[in-house]
Amino acid sequence: MLTPMSDLNCIILAAGKGTRMKSDMPKVLHALGGWPMIRHVVKSCEALEPAQITVVIAPGMGDVAKEVAPHATSVQEKQLGSGDAARAGLKGLKDPKGKILILAGDVPLISVDTLQALVEEAETGMSVLGFTPMDPTGYGRLITDDDLFVTEIIEERDASAGQKNIALCNAGAYCIDAKLLPNLLDKLSNSNAQKEFYLTDIVSLAAKSGIKCAYIEAPIYETIGINSRSQLAEAEGELQNYLRAKAMFEGASLLDPMTTYFAMDTKLGQDVIIEPGVFFGPGVVIGDKVTIHAYSYLEGVTVERGASIGPFARIRPHSHIGEDVSIGNFIEVNRSTLKAGAKSKHLSYLGDAVIGEKANIGAGTVIANYDGFDKLSTEVGKDAFVGSNSTLIAPVKIGDGAYVGAASAITEDVPAGSLALARARTIIRDGWAALRNKEKTKTKKAG
Repeated sequence: MLTPMSDLNCIILAAGKGTRMKSDMPKVLHALGGWPMIRHVVKSCEALEPAQITVVIAPGMGDVAKEVAPHATSVQEKQLGSGDAARAGLKGLKDPKGKILILAGDVPLISVDTLQALVEEAETGMSVLGFTPMDPTGYGRLITDDDLFVTEIIEERDASAGQKNIALCNAGAYCIDAKLLPNLLDKLSNSNAQKEFYLTDIVSLAAKSGIKCAYIEAPIYETIGINSRSQLAEAEGELQNYLRAKAMFEGASLLDPMTTYFAMDTKLGQDVIIEPGVFFGPGVVIGDKVTIHAYSYLEGVTVERGASIGPFARIRPHSHIGEDVSIGNFIEVNRSTLKAGAKSKHLSYLGDAVIGEKANIGAGTVIANYDGFDKLSTEVGKDAFVGSNSTLIAPVKIGDGAYVGAASAITEDVPAGSLALARARTIIRDGWAALRNKEKTKTKKAG
């Protein structure tokens, strides 16, 4: 169980533009598990219950500020390195006490348990997060003394041949005594080829001042930093593997786990069966004993106990699927509620509708909910029956137990228990086909 840390403050560095992403959108807003990656880092910090959180952004990153609200943001006016960004973040904290946790907004998979351990390890005054990759090429190395305290973080380009053989690498997360950080940041120098202030230099500065820097080691997948689309895909793969394992551990059956995709906030009941190719967008809650058939897409929906969805169904946001509801193949539900026992089995669109208990929506039914200006609502009553290939033109109400004949276009309310037919009368002309063929043959010969 986590211990609340009221003497902890968090700085999240998120001012990088992420040019390697080839995107106009700030890097930290790219989605991972249905959430912008910055939200992952903020949520992990929130779980520690710190006194305050500030997110360092660049000028013009108002959309990042909106995403992290109500937490504060600090603006790094110029891109002068991670040390300069930390300075901006420190200015954004109000009289910080205790410890300061500094994280990167583009390293979103660090677990709350790892962060808690990093904070607890900083009793010496400072701690850093390390990891041991399969191939350390390109990473900064953690240099330790005989007592296994970190004395320096050296970038690979500056490392000697011997230092390059060190497997322990820097994961870019730090926890520092709030009394020590201002002085260490003030001592940073930009005397390097990039003319930038490196946050990593605070470790060697601390060692020279007699401050011991401990470290903990995180699992490799938690330390994935995202600077490119391929790294984003790698992180998504690791996250999905975790979410799949969690779903199965908690009582869901995934028939082909590698083809099931979850959002961070997907909630599954027990004895849920998920067939291949199912995608969960944000905001999905699934009750017990629900079956999601193959190649279905769900987002922003609650599905209650015993319901069946798909195959090839799409359930869009602001929808509610009641107990034992049956949503069949090629059904789209949008901003609609289907009450207990309702059925829509084949090839229908249900938009801005409330479908009553045990109502039946026939194949090919379309609820025409948009008049070119507004989305309009439709109500289908309890035990109502809508025949195949019908169009319900909103706004309209179908009463309890009412019947709508197949191929009807309904434009007005249908009272409870009534039958509604709205289609042209069938006309049959005996012998018409033979007469038509005779006339056609005659015309051809004349031609």
